[in-house]
Amino acid sequence: MRLIYRKEARMTRKRDFKREVIIADLHSGHRVGLTPPDWHYQGVFAKGTTTNKISRIQREMWKFYSEAIDKLKPIDGLIVNGDAIDGKGERTGSSEQAVSDRNEQCEMAAECINYAEADRVLMTYGTPYHTGNEEDWEDVVAGKVKNLIKIGGQEWPEINGVIFDVKHKVSGSTVPHGRMTALARAKLWNQIWHAEHGQQPKADVLIRSHVHYHVYCGGPGWLAMTTPALQGFGSKFGVRQCEGLVDIGLIVFDIKSNGETKWDFIEGRVPHTVSPSLTF
Repeated sequence: MRLIYRKEARMTRKRDFKREVIIADLHSGHRVGLTPPDWHYQGVFAKGTTTNKISRIQREMWKFYSEAIDKLKPIDGLIVNGDAIDGKGERTGSSEQAVSDRNEQCEMAAECINYAEADRVLMTYGTPYHTGNEEDWEDVVAGKVKNLIKIGGQEWPEINGVIFDVKHKVSGSTVPHGRMTALARAKLWNQIWHAEHGQQPKADVLIRSHVHYHVYCGGPGWLAMTTPALQGFGSKFGVRQCEGLVDIGLIVFDIKSNGETKWDFIEGRVPHTVSPSLTF
């Protein structure tokens, strides 16, 4: 496993910026969701079995996340952009859940979030299937998170003059060249809400999640992106019904007092998510 910094490693520089880290789609409670050590599968499992592979993915995912966060500390702000827990997994009869009790899932997610030791945490709500159709289980997570400032459906935090538009859900695309379309649409809607109705701040950076892949687009004065996920590969829905690249990782923004902004995609490479060929 290795951390890939696509731009520059900046921890050796004097801190003259605010650091914002964005994580999303933890899906804690799913067998390959982000899982703190206390909930890792325990025991010795036969080589080649699904349980053995899942056990290794859980450890590799936590190793990536904890090492990445450790390298980024101190973290001024952490944005948790939805689907912190996986839910009951009704569509698969809970057969993919490492933990099906949503109260316990909330404890897992809160431990993941608190590991960052951020000075402030902003959360958004995820999709109802995972986080509650009749209640908001992420409120329970929020109640366990240290330094929480708010949880909401869509928020516009401003950091050193840079305004973010943060919301969990965005439409996906089944073709590579269509993945930026929903982001450009979100930017246009923000402009309409702002310019014609005065109901939203004009966003400099738009953040969406949900689709489990990282793409970005932009123009003069604006940037929009979807975030990678912190759920590993191993869901029945993903492997059986979806095609297309999926990304694991997190996003970091460093924003100077004059608004100058640099950002990185920190990509997680998890060895046991690699699919081997079958040799006959």
